[in-house]
Amino acid sequence: MAKEPALPKDIASLSFEDALRELETIVQQLEQGRTKLDEAITAYERGALLKRHCEQKLAEAKMKVEKISFSSDGTATSQPADLA
Repeated sequence: MAKEPALPKDIASLSFEDALRELETIVQQLEQGRTKLDEAITAYERGALLKRHCEQKLAEAKMKVEKISFSSDGTATSQPADLA
């Protein structure tokens, strides 16, 4: 499987929330259908990059989440959560 190219720096630096907000704005603009074709294509391409960035941020967060469990003697341990 080929590795995806790096995200543009302006997208990579966005927080999840900021990227999602911009993606939502792009989707709304495209749904309204009032943009010129070239602008719509550019917006769609940026939206695809924003979507990928959001997915990466969610994957990173998922890896950080740990499930805390307690043994019968009350000792706490942590392990990666099974969120799938």
